[in-house]
Amino acid sequence: MKIAIVCYPTFGGSGVVATELGLELAHRGHEIHFITYRQPVRLALLNPNVHYHEVNVPEYPLFHYQPYELALSSKLVDMVKLYKIDVLHVHYAIPHAYAGYMAKQMLKDEGITIPMVTTLHGTDITLVGNHPFYKPAVTFSINKSDVVTSVSQSLKDDTLRLFDIKNEIVVIPNFIELDNKITENIHCKRSVMARQEERIVTHISNFRKVKNIPDVVKVFYKIQQKIPAKLMMVGDGPEKEEAEKLCQELGISDKVIFFGNSHEINQILSYSDLFLLPSETESFGLAALEAMACHVPVISSNSGGLPEVNIHGVSGYLSDVGDVDDMAENALAILKDDTTLQQFKENALNTAKQFSIEKIVPLYEGLYTKAIQESI
Repeated sequence: MKIAIVCYPTFGGSGVVATELGLELAHRGHEIHFITYRQPVRLALLNPNVHYHEVNVPEYPLFHYQPYELALSSKLVDMVKLYKIDVLHVHYAIPHAYAGYMAKQMLKDEGITIPMVTTLHGTDITLVGNHPFYKPAVTFSINKSDVVTSVSQSLKDDTLRLFDIKNEIVVIPNFIELDNKITENIHCKRSVMARQEERIVTHISNFRKVKNIPDVVKVFYKIQQKIPAKLMMVGDGPEKEEAEKLCQELGISDKVIFFGNSHEINQILSYSDLFLLPSETESFGLAALEAMACHVPVISSNSGGLPEVNIHGVSGYLSDVGDVDDMAENALAILKDDTTLQQFKENALNTAKQFSIEKIVPLYEGLYTKAIQESI
């Protein structure tokens, strides 16, 4: 199949999932065309089946905001015609599904019918999409998609609750490529970050308010009061500066490392002992899954799709949003001795295996095939 993938090219979970999906599909022999405004951060153009097409948005003084949706729609039309694309897979309802629908209508006028699969990832539904300004467009885009998927049952439930959806929504969870995790030289690299007796606690996100970054620092503060520990903060965003200030106020700046955005996520996780994700909401929790795939147990909130990923008492523990004391107690229960920690590490990996890329990608292939057949 020839598949066009439209996604955000950033460090966020939806862009990562879309990129990894495309690369795996390419390895399976499909011809993949990524169409977005910048090359996705995890996209390596080393496979002859992988192509990247940049969407350029010309700047005109007339436009206060440049019309990306129009440029994307036109680019999709051109690429479908030039490469004879079989199916569009757009990640995020807006603006991608909206632009995809407009492209479908333009192609239809030229006698070309192409199905569109829309994957809902989270903030396109619960945050941006539910805003009164965008809600009609989101509802329209979802209902006009040929196939709709969501990354968790929780997100599906939220979508049906918030919008007047006529389409069926198929739950296909996010996935992980287990064979791609770096584990060599762990002890050598670990010693650079922490002493042998110190536990390494890690958080990875885009440092937005929804991630409850102050709670990460507060939980770690309570952990390091009981046992020797270091905190690795990976990512960048609007809440990073306040987190740095909080570390200074608590007197733990010497125990916290702020990495910024990194392409070495697997390496950092490979020598971590615990992962913190106290988010206000997560549609799925891809960062938690990536940690688990690296043998790292997770302390998380119990909101959104997190209970579908992080199994309480098995791969880690779940707490109510904002319950810093409970999160710290659960963290210490895991970190208290090597035997307990090792058991949770093994459990985390075994749980992650349920979301292996080999199990999930065929589900998408099946949807593509069905959508193409029904469009003929």
